Amino acid sequence: MAEAVFRARVAEAGLADAVEVDSAGTGGWHAGDGADPRTVAVLTAAGYAQEHVARQFRRDWFERLDLVVALDEGHLRELRALAPGPEHAAKVRLLRSYAPGADGGDCDLDVPDPYYGGPEGFEECLALVEEAVPGLLEEVRAALDGAARR
Repeated sequence: MAEAVFRARVAEAGLADAVEVDSAGTGGWHAGDGADPRTVAVLTAAGYAQEHVARQFRRDWFERLDLVVALDEGHLRELRALAPGPEHAAKVRLLRSYAPGADGGDCDLDVPDPYYGGPEGFEECLALVEEAVPGLLEEVRAALDGAARR
């Protein structure tokens, strides 16, 4: 879900050629599967395109990635533990840390996993992702601007 939303915002910002957006899980339980039908339904209703095929995050990807975004504290810990070094672990951030009020502790930083609940959980997940993505896009744009100035 976060991949589809961020990819759409990156494209709208005209940054699709400069920013790679991809997603992978911390486990391989659903590797090779498409997105959950409830995710697809919520994304489609909100106007997002998605062609997701699940796969597991790999340690060797850290070398080529500038930023790794986790959706909850558990994934954050797993990804940082997987990182080959501290400079790689520092690349892992929580998506909701980019949400309004996050820096003051005014919001929950986890996006709850809606998998075992009903459709309302998927709608909540989308709302939480959409709230944080503009801040993430702002940081990515600033990093691109800084790299262009060097």
